[in-house]
Amino acid sequence: MKIKNIVYQLAGLAFATCPLAIVGCTDWDDHYEGTDDAAGAGNVTLWQQMKADSRLTDFCEVLENTKVFRQHKKTPVSYAELLDGGQAFTVVAPVNGTFDKDELIRLTQTNSGDSVVEKSFVMNHVSRSLCSVTAAQSKMLLLNSKHVEMEGNGISGVDLLDKNVHAKNGILHVSEQPLPFVRNIYENVCDLDEFSDIGDFLRVYDEDYFDADASVSSGIVEGVPVYVDSVIIERNKMLSVIGLINDEDSTYWMVAPTRDGWNKAWEMAKQYYRYDSKVLKSDSIQHYWTNRALLDDAIFTMTTQESVTDSLKSVQYNKLEPKYHVFYKPFEQGGILSNATKVECSNGILYKTAEWPFTPETTFFTELRSEGEDQALITVSKDCNYTTRRMSADSISEGAYLDIVALKATSNWTMTYRVNNTLSAKYDVCAVILPKSVADKVNPDLRPCKFKATINYVDELGNKKTFNCGNTQFKNDPLKVDTVVLAENFEFPACNFDQQDIKISVQLTCSILPRENSEYNREMYLDCIYLRPRTSKSEE
Repeated sequence: MKIKNIVYQLAGLAFATCPLAIVGCTDWDDHYEGTDDAAGAGNVTLWQQMKADSRLTDFCEVLENTKVFRQHKKTPVSYAELLDGGQAFTVVAPVNGTFDKDELIRLTQTNSGDSVVEKSFVMNHVSRSLCSVTAAQSKMLLLNSKHVEMEGNGISGVDLLDKNVHAKNGILHVSEQPLPFVRNIYENVCDLDEFSDIGDFLRVYDEDYFDADASVSSGIVEGVPVYVDSVIIERNKMLSVIGLINDEDSTYWMVAPTRDGWNKAWEMAKQYYRYDSKVLKSDSIQHYWTNRALLDDAIFTMTTQESVTDSLKSVQYNKLEPKYHVFYKPFEQGGILSNATKVECSNGILYKTAEWPFTPETTFFTELRSEGEDQALITVSKDCNYTTRRMSADSISEGAYLDIVALKATSNWTMTYRVNNTLSAKYDVCAVILPKSVADKVNPDLRPCKFKATINYVDELGNKKTFNCGNTQFKNDPLKVDTVVLAENFEFPACNFDQQDIKISVQLTCSILPRENSEYNREMYLDCIYLRPRTSKSEE
């Protein structure tokens, strides 16, 4: 087994694939040692060998008409010329009458069609490694990055009429029929019409990345590096975030609703991402995050699953937040895969559904916390001193809280916290306040703190608004960790997700009269400001 970075040079062009491990393919000399099949065949190229075989005329015509693409652009070089050159390949050539030659040649007349024929047919029968078929099972990496099994007298389940026929630039296998082309998950959602809305979004992020470290430099000319061999790697920036479903060397599952189900879910999700009119390119941002909301939890890498019948953890799962991105009993009634149709892919399984099988509350519509000890979130503080105190306890969020102390015995302090990533949705806005017993278990102060609260936000036009939380005064229960609901079912008209501007904040103001000092305590242990998504369950 060798690990190689494969570079193709033809007509002054350079092509590359990513480094991959190939099992069962060895160097050129290994194929000629002790083999009889090479007798009399080592003086002609693969192309000359196929042209001389009357069984392969259809395949040869397709090779003559299919041009090589470089960086998504058609070159003048055909695959017939490529296989007639000095580079080494393994070719699996299907015999005449086993595929629609005329339709393939028709497709090659356009750039898009030629690209399809190249990837799904021609490259699906050519490998850059030299691979012989033996009794032992092995794998071969094809030019389109697909892996195929080789064993006995077959490749990928297709029987061979001739095998291990050597040419001076490679090895030829003649097959009874074409090798099956199996799409990976990414290719399915991009190529199949029923997933076109998903594919259209993902394809925008395809790009070619020049790998300078892997390329071969010939020096610097007038201060500019010049490369003899340029290694270009195809990648998709979006998949690096939501899951590498185009990777042939990994195994993924993806849940994807068909068009009607996707559009229904999209219309629902976009209501959570209504940005105010002062946000630049708000429509584009809304479009982006609506798609992300539906896709982020739809992809699962099989390397992180413990028992798929019990639960599935999406690519977004974080063990520090185990409440989210995990879906229990996925195959049972009501589970995310209970009504899904399995589509086998080259790198995993695509689960096709009629509806988006998730809920906003288990995916993108999540709890928000502004931790009291996170002093960077404090936008206003008045008439008080405050100190971050650490304490490890299950009941204390993130193991810390803010100790707020009035400057004077009669001072009514004010603290304002920024709240990030609110959606245009309804929340219960709360403050979590700790009892004094977390710091003094022997003789804690059992007086509650009394305070008022306001919510600062913006409307759909971006105008600043203030909501006085019922014009009431709140007091915490001094005997427990108390979640004080400041505003129930409060709706933010505009989304502030992934924004830098401070548009949403919650202000707490101590509200104790001098004569009430014996009844109330101005000191507060603030654990966090907590926004709880308002759902049908919470309304009950």
